[in-house]
Order: sequence, then structure tokens, then C-alpha cells
Amino acid sequence: MSMVTLSGLKELIESISQERNLPRLAVQAAIREALLKGYERYRRAQNLERKQFDEEYFHNFEVELDIEGEGFRVLSTKNIVEAVNNTDHQISLDEVQQVAPEAQLGDSVVLDVTPDQREFGRMAAMQTKQVLAQKLRDQQRQMVQEEFQDLEGTVLQARVLRFERQSAILAVSSGFGQAEVEGELPKREQLPNDNYRANATFKVYLKKVSQGQQRGPQLILSRADAGLVVYLFANEVPEIEDEVVRIVAVAREANPPSRYVGPRTKIAVDTLDRDVDPVGACIGARGSRIQVVVNELRGEKIDVIRWSPDPATYIANALSPAKVDEVRLMDPESRQTHVLVAEDQLSLAIGKEGQNVRLAARLTGWKIDIKDQAKYDYEGENTKFAAVRAQYQSQNYEDERTDREDEIAEELELDED
Repeated sequence: MSMVTLSGLKELIESISQERNLPRLAVQAAIREALLKGYERYRRAQNLERKQFDEEYFHNFEVELDIEGEGFRVLSTKNIVEAVNNTDHQISLDEVQQVAPEAQLGDSVVLDVTPDQREFGRMAAMQTKQVLAQKLRDQQRQMVQEEFQDLEGTVLQARVLRFERQSAILAVSSGFGQAEVEGELPKREQLPNDNYRANATFKVYLKKVSQGQQRGPQLILSRADAGLVVYLFANEVPEIEDEVVRIVAVAREANPPSRYVGPRTKIAVDTLDRDVDPVGACIGARGSRIQVVVNELRGEKIDVIRWSPDPATYIANALSPAKVDEVRLMDPESRQTHVLVAEDQLSLAIGKEGQNVRLAARLTGWKIDIKDQAKYDYEGENTKFAAVRAQYQSQNYEDERTDREDEIAEELELDED
């Protein structure tokens, strides 16, 4: 059998396998596919009969690598027929029976169709090189996807490599002994207080493993996701890991809308053990536990509050560190509440540029309106909300009546049919 020589094939497979962290069999598969594309290019260039080569035309061709001999062969599977219409896909029975008398019509044979070394051509070699590069990228992307798919929503250690536009490109590993791969930390997922210098290390939240064939890193990382805060507390507080203390809700503003406001997080915790203080467990002796989290988040302010099944108590806790005098659940259906505080607590409850009340609203799921208790008009507010509720209930009644009328009309139409 003839063979096209590929000097250094064995070393090439080994080096690609090590550089790209790919199994040798995956590299060999990529090389075979690339060589087949190169052969297609060669055949198209040599197409003197002007045949129409569609995408399926070369489906019966394959490349066989000879690793030890450092070369390759092209093989074609052909059907045995009485009269040949296409020499690429068919061979006559008479021709086959000259070497294999037992052959019959409808059988198939594999023939060596390897081109001459000199005929393969420069253009075919270039095509092979281009396809090989693409196939290796595809193989690598598939390996990354398989390796990290189950790690979505977890925290990994990462190292800064470089910047591309406004994104930081980080090297991350899925575990001990695994090779590092590149991940992207977009601008919106970065923390304003982080210093992303080369080789700096950070804990990052694996937000998404991208699919498809787009260029660039597949791993989308985050330092701004609330999941990072949950992980850091779970890692630092044994009571959370042992499920004695549970994290009920987290509201985080890692990139505030104004540069005059710093990053801040509110986290609500609870426990079923009466002997355990969930807030104290998260803060630690002299703030030792929460300080580790704050340091990892580069000084981000964190409020740990006690969750409560009572909405009024929960809302009051969520507005910490402000002291709340009264929480009025004005409309539980639309989850609107008035929170009354002393005049000297107004700015603290609202927070700089509204950050404190904004985070408390996200944490509790209630629309919070901070009011000065000394100026609060109980009677006026009650009347206003009574009117709003009456209008809301009237609208709901009208909607329900319209829906019921539509249902009755549909039932009558069905009866007539």
C-alpha cells in the first residue's frame, strides 16, 4: 500500500497532546479529519471530469494514520456493481473477481486511493493545516465543556493572565492536578476594589460554561455574583456547612450605580437550633469570620441579619443598622409597607443614595417606603390605601367577571356545534 510521508508525526501528536491537554486519541482523530479535508481539496483541484462534489460525496473515504511509519493512507469503501457509474463509489464485479473470485454483487471492498506524495500539493497541505487548527480548537472546547459543566455555580481559584478590552482573562483549574484553562471575567462581573494585576489570584464564581463554537474563553466568571458571598460564608462558618445555620436570602450590589457608593451585601440567616445565634455564628468572635469574607471581597460592606417568618420583623431586621420604630404592612397583596423611623434614623435607613433601603427591599421582596414617624399621618395613609385596595379589588372583580363571561360564551358555542 502506498503512503504519504509525514515526518515527525509521532512527536507532533505528543506535543499537541501536552500543549492542549488533549488525549492522544483525540489529537489523532483531529489529524485524520484534517487530512481527509486536505484530500478533498486535492481531489477538487484535480477534478478533470468536472464532477459535482457535494458535502456527502466523500462520506465513503477515510484516512488511516501510520504512527510508527510516520505517514497516512487514504482508503475508499466501494460498492461492487455490474456497471460502474461513479469510480469513487463503485467498482465492477469483473475487476474485483480477478483478485477475489468469491466476491458478489452488492458486496463492498476497501481500496487504497492514496495520492502520490508529490501530487498531494501545497494547497491541500495548507487546507489540512487550517482544518487541523480548527478541529483541535473544537476538541479543546469540548473537553473544557465536559470538564467544567458540572462545576457551574461553584467557586474556583483563578489567576490573572491578561486583559482583553475591558475583560480580565484568568487561568482556572477544575481541581488538583488538572491543567489550567482560560476564563473571562467581564467588566460587569468585576469588583471596583479589586486589583487585577498579572498573576494576582482570586476566588471566582463560575457563572456559565458557554456552548457553541464562538471564539474566546468558554468560562464566564464572576466576582460580583451573590453566589460568591454564599460560598465564602459556607466555607468560613462551620455551622452553615453542618446545616445548623442556613442562608435564606442574599441581596448584593457589587457595582453600585454611583461611584460615590461602595459595594454592599445583605445576607439573611436562620437556624432551627434555639441554642445557636445564626448572626453571631456568621460574624464570629470579635468579627473574625466575617472579616475573612470582607477581606476576600476587598472591603465590601456586609450586613448579616436574622431572618424571620414575620414580615414586619424581617423588614425591620433587613434595614439594619437603622433602628426601626414600626413596620406597617399596608397592602400584603402588592407587598407594600411603610417603615416608621425617628428623624435621626432617616438617612441611615435610606442609606447613601438609597442603597440600604434598596437592598432591604430586594432581600425581603417588599416595597419599602421609609417615613418620619413624627410627621406620619396615620389616618390619611389608611384612607389612601383603603381607596387603592378598593380599586384593586374592583378591577380584579371586573377581570374575573369578563373571564367568566368569555368561558360561558365558549361553552355555548361548543353546545351549538
